[in-house]
This record gives sequence, C-alpha cells and structure tokens, in this order.
Amino acid sequence: MSNNSNREAKSRLNQFKTEVASNMNVNLKQGYNGDITAREAGSIGGEMVKRMIAYAEQHMPNSGSNMMK
Repeated sequence: MSNNSNREAKSRLNQFKTEVASNMNVNLKQGYNGDITAREAGSIGGEMVKRMIAYAEQHMPNSGSNMMK
C-alpha cells in the first residue's frame, strides 16, 4: 500500500469513528480524547466493528455461509 493510500484509509477510518461517536452522542475532538470514558471508547469501537461486519456480510459473496459451520 502506498503512503497516500495509507493516509486516505486512516482519514476515512477517522471520519467513520467520528460519525459513529456522533451517533452515540459522544463528542470527539481532533487529536487526543483522553477525557472520554473507557466505556464510551469501547462502545465506539464495538459499534464500528459491528457496522464493518454488517457491511462485509452485505457486500461479499457467500459471506458467512461457511464461516460458522
């Protein structure tokens, strides 16, 4: 992956994190967010994973059909 691709991916992931946090009524600032609770941070990360899994299941052929057997 090129440096530009890495920066773009990081930027998109950060935008996604900010969107999820906003939907959960957690205010994130640019940079350090050490003032949020561990519960809030974990909830944001958990929701991000949940959404990424749902996206993958919807957009990948035969997703999940053989994974849990």
